[in-house]
Order: sequence, then C-alpha cells, then structure tokens
Amino acid sequence: MFKKQWLAFVLAFILPLLAVYGWWGGFNSASVTETEAGPYRYAYLDYEGPISNMRKSQRSAMEKFKASKVAAGDTISVILTDPRAANGKVRAQLGYTLTDTAMLPEGLKEGRIAQRPVYAATVQAAVLLAPSKAYQALSDSLESSGKTIVMPTVELYRPAGKANRIGTFTLEMNR
Repeated sequence: MFKKQWLAFVLAFILPLLAVYGWWGGFNSASVTETEAGPYRYAYLDYEGPISNMRKSQRSAMEKFKASKVAAGDTISVILTDPRAANGKVRAQLGYTLTDTAMLPEGLKEGRIAQRPVYAATVQAAVLLAPSKAYQALSDSLESSGKTIVMPTVELYRPAGKANRIGTFTLEMNR
C-alpha cells in the first residue's frame, strides 16, 4: 500500500518542506573573508540566559526604539560569552545600530565598536538559519589555520526590506 502512495507523500510533504528551506536560504553557503569592519554605534539591552530566548530581548529593544520614535538600523548582537562553554547560555548585548546623529532611545544603553580588522562570515538566509551557517563557515575556515572562534563576536542582520526576501547576516570576529 505504501509503495503506491510514496509519490503523493513526496509531492505533498517533502517537496514543500524543501522549497521553504530553499526560500529561507537553507541551501546558501556562507563566505568568509578577512576585512575591516565598523565603526558601529548601537543601542542595546544586556542579556544573560539561554541562546534560544535572545529574540525576546531583541523585540524588547525594538519596542523601545518605536516608543522613542527613533529609526532602528540593522539588528546587532554582541555575543560576549561562548554558548558552547556554558550549556547554551550566553551574555550578550542585543539591539540595533544607530546613526551618528540619532538620539538614544529611552531605556537602552549605548555601545560603540571601533573600526577593526575582522574575520567576517556572510550569508543570505532567514534570521533563524543564518547564524548556524555563518558560525560553521567561520569555524571551518579558522580550523584550516589552527585557530578557533574566540568571543566576543558581532552579529549583524540586515533585512531585505521585503516580506518575500531574505536578509544578509554577517558574523564578525576580531583578527
């Protein structure tokens, strides 16, 4: 009986899942370069907890931007501790970039990162898929020269601006 229905199963379930995964950038690969990055000015909330709950704090920061009527730039996450060393828990600064002239939204702290030499891993993918692809690409690239990922790292996500487009995720680690 299953032999007759396998084609219907593939067409009804497997192909749509693969299509969504591809649409989200799941098949895109990350590129790693050595470059200069920054400077950045950003407004953020401190975060400490499971890496899986970071998006809630990111949304809280966006609410403060909206309440203060300040335009938010790219999403920025400064990951201060390695989640692999603390069972998936991290300390981070979560927020959004600011222009040089923008006021600091009420309830947020200001952070600055100077221009510096970095390893940068960039991928076009949905925000849920992009970090793992970028960290894996950076890890693989560093491994060939006997290095590993060292915290802190800076994660930037620039949405495409359209609901049907994926954004660009960039992971930066100081050289």
